[in-house]
Amino acid sequence: MPITLKYTITDKILNNLTAIASAREVIEQAHLVPKWEAKLRRQARLRNTHSSTAIEGNKLSLEQVEALSEGKDVTATNKDKQEVLNYIEALDKIPALAEKGKIRVADLLNIHRILTKNVMQNITDSGVFRNRQVFVGKRIFDGTTFKEVVEYMPPKTEEVPQLIQEFIDWLNLDKAWVINPVLLAAIVHYEIARIHPFIDGNGRTARLLAALILYLSDFDHKRIFALDDFYDRDRQAYYAALKTAQQNKGDITKWLEYFSGGVSYSVKEAKDAVLKVGSKKKSAEKPQITLTPKQMKIVESININGRVTNKDLQGLFKISAQAVHKELVKLIDLKVIKSVGEGRALHYVLI
Repeated sequence: MPITLKYTITDKILNNLTAIASAREVIEQAHLVPKWEAKLRRQARLRNTHSSTAIEGNKLSLEQVEALSEGKDVTATNKDKQEVLNYIEALDKIPALAEKGKIRVADLLNIHRILTKNVMQNITDSGVFRNRQVFVGKRIFDGTTFKEVVEYMPPKTEEVPQLIQEFIDWLNLDKAWVINPVLLAAIVHYEIARIHPFIDGNGRTARLLAALILYLSDFDHKRIFALDDFYDRDRQAYYAALKTAQQNKGDITKWLEYFSGGVSYSVKEAKDAVLKVGSKKKSAEKPQITLTPKQMKIVESININGRVTNKDLQGLFKISAQAVHKELVKLIDLKVIKSVGEGRALHYVLI
């Protein structure tokens, strides 16, 4: 039986989508992007890894996640370190995890296998559907002892393979990809959370699959949005938004409002970072320009102060006037900056 979706496009959702489109246009049309883009992608990779694993109880700090990503060792449990390394691996493999319109059940199982490699209590539960009933609950103290309270009971174990197959079949339909990519990613995230197809790692799998959808739809083809960071900022709000569907008899409107709000927040953060190095639009005559980290700092300094001198940059980089001059000449040749004035009045501004 094909999946049925129940939701309403509210003013809040429309406002979020409008804000997303506006901020994303600034990013897509930015003139000074590629190496800055690489920096944004690296930051998003680290923040998404830290946040998505932290939501599930991982204790590593963002600094420790960064150290692990650079091949350094950190003081932490093997499980926490492995969870982080797994998530980094999954994010790095996003472009090769699946094809748009040709997603397979095997692809979903592979994602789970990558995310849970060497961290499951029973290694045979990694990359396979659950073979026993699970539930989402929390421990509470009733005055004398702690007890587990069931907050959500997923579908029966024997129903999981068919539910996932129906979900994947729907996801491969052309009509699914006509849906706004933000809403489609939200739906995919919710469906994995609802079906809860694995013994553990359902949350990480849902978040990774949502990121994959945003990539495949060309919405986040640069992979610079740190959406998981938004979830982690207020975990109670994240879980509460997911619960609204069961509270509202399957209506996912409130979840879509929350999810689109999170994307809006993440895209705005990326836009603000791009604006630090200028937001001149690219054109057929002016393709995107590759800047080195040092050149980006020069551009950012001009963008903040309106102008910069050779002496300013000598102090900023602790290098000679000649070395600064070489960097300035490169930016002039790239038609990023121009010189104004002469002699002691000589300074540089953005074109």
